[in-house]
Amino acid sequence: MGADRADRRRSRRRARRPGGRGLSAPVLLACGALLLSGCASMPDSGDVRRVDSSPRSDVDSQVRVYGVSPGKGEQPAELVSGFLEATTSDEENFGTAKEYLTKSAVKRWQPFAATTVLERAPDVRVETDPGDRDGSGKTVVLSGKRIAVVDETHAYKPDEQPYEERIHLTLSGSEWRIDGPPRGLILGESDFQRIYRSVNKYYFADLGPDAEGSKAGDNVLVADPVYVRRRIDPVTATVKALLHGPTEWLEPAVSSSFPRGAALGRRDERLSLDDSNALKIRLNDRAARISAARCARMAAQTLFTVQDLGEGSSQVSAVRLERQNGSELCALSSDAARAYAPDGVEGHPRHQYFVDSEHRMVRLSDDEDRPRPVPGPFGVDGAGLGSVAVSRDEREVAGVTADGQALYVTELASGVDRGKVRVRSRGGSVEHGLTAPSWDGLGGLWVADRDPRQPRLLRLRGGTGPADEVRLPELDGGRITALRVSADGSRIAMLVKRSGHTTLRLGRIERRGTADAPKLSVGALRAIAPKLEDVDTFSWAGDSRLVVAGRESDGVQQLQYVESDGSPANVPEVPGPNGVQSIGASEDQTRPLIAETRENGIVRLLPNTDWKTVDQDGSAPVYPG
Repeated sequence: MGADRADRRRSRRRARRPGGRGLSAPVLLACGALLLSGCASMPDSGDVRRVDSSPRSDVDSQVRVYGVSPGKGEQPAELVSGFLEATTSDEENFGTAKEYLTKSAVKRWQPFAATTVLERAPDVRVETDPGDRDGSGKTVVLSGKRIAVVDETHAYKPDEQPYEERIHLTLSGSEWRIDGPPRGLILGESDFQRIYRSVNKYYFADLGPDAEGSKAGDNVLVADPVYVRRRIDPVTATVKALLHGPTEWLEPAVSSSFPRGAALGRRDERLSLDDSNALKIRLNDRAARISAARCARMAAQTLFTVQDLGEGSSQVSAVRLERQNGSELCALSSDAARAYAPDGVEGHPRHQYFVDSEHRMVRLSDDEDRPRPVPGPFGVDGAGLGSVAVSRDEREVAGVTADGQALYVTELASGVDRGKVRVRSRGGSVEHGLTAPSWDGLGGLWVADRDPRQPRLLRLRGGTGPADEVRLPELDGGRITALRVSADGSRIAMLVKRSGHTTLRLGRIERRGTADAPKLSVGALRAIAPKLEDVDTFSWAGDSRLVVAGRESDGVQQLQYVESDGSPANVPEVPGPNGVQSIGASEDQTRPLIAETRENGIVRLLPNTDWKTVDQDGSAPVYPG
């Protein structure tokens, strides 16, 4: 009977291609035969069962999944399993899932209040209800391992812990129905990845006192990843999420040009791209009197938010914002939007850089197989470098000496000297000295001093200006071992070592104070590679994406991409070389990865090739940033 029950559950869901037929006749006949061969009734207590999850990787992106209505005489465990399966369908308003609920529960159930993501689909068991005296009520218990929660604003938050929830059922006539539904949706990770996709909303960095000195002005866009349903009107859902404002975690570091309360002109409006891939959006009256300059910033936020939602590989060509009455507020083409593009602060890297066996700084272009010393004092014999960082425009370079005690900043040009020491550590060793430095796209240079007696995080204004100490949250006895700042200057990723393990944390950078006396702080540190017990190295690899090398508990090192919200990036896996100690990547995802390995020195992964050694004895590879 156990096999029959599993077959019945697997036959519940139907897959259809949009505009096409459902399953073939033989498959439908086979499903019918399985249903007829099932048990006449289901036990309503005892065994633990798992609700089947659809596989992530082998579900055609054009195949739609639909739930199946409850069958006659279904018992509590089977009914709840059917309800959970129906919530994984591609129905916009979960019409089939609601058939499993009582009429009053339909009114109370809020499927988008939250989405609980489990490692696998939940186990289902029936529990004896102590208050059930007449047999008209049952409690079904769902259990499993929770890995994340997506809130009503679409924000993803890793949250690993045991999961258990009770669902109450009652007899409605002669049929069981759910009268105590769960809060929101409950999905296994594979179903979540099939149903949802990550998109980046964009907001402007709140640069505070640094706005005047920023190399990029105040047109600095920051990516804020959220999850929307993949096949249910993703354009409208994404624009609504943008208008709602930044996620709670990022909000203190950014601002939106949309006025508070701005929304679509009609609540039921559905947005879509026209034949030229342009998007027209009618807004309510809250946006009726904004200036042309502010409207252009609103349009830029919108264009970069929806740019990858076009059909196939096409990107959005233009955005037109309209008033409630249909008159034009402003229009912005993709060409005009280049003034706001995130790569304005990310730069367009021409080289990869690292330190050779002579402790000189060298560089490679994509078409070179052998590195060459850089121009200037860092490329000569006796440079004595241990780590380096290059400004986004590749004009300036920062270097920490091999003993970790001194930071120098100079131009990447011939005929200049390295100048004076900009920061000095008194930690006394490489381990307790300065981390490798990191440039943001605004011109700031960041470095951490790991001196146990006086640990500190510093930002040098303009790279060579005053060193401002950055306030950090409590690290619970941990210490920073490495850092990389995002190009937009609003987020900082750090390796924090504590109790023998090194984890990757992301914090938002908040800028207050005045231009003469800025007050910088890092807030709301969160783990963004929660499945890795130890992280060896990382690098920014996109507007909201990082590449990470690390190990799960008792596992081997693996190379993976993660989003800045801690969710796994939906990109093809990259085979990692053995023993990665340091890695460099560019926000421009067409550029090759470069890494330092224990056995093969500096290796590089060019498109459509395998990892190849470019320097057997090099170390500390980086891209500008």
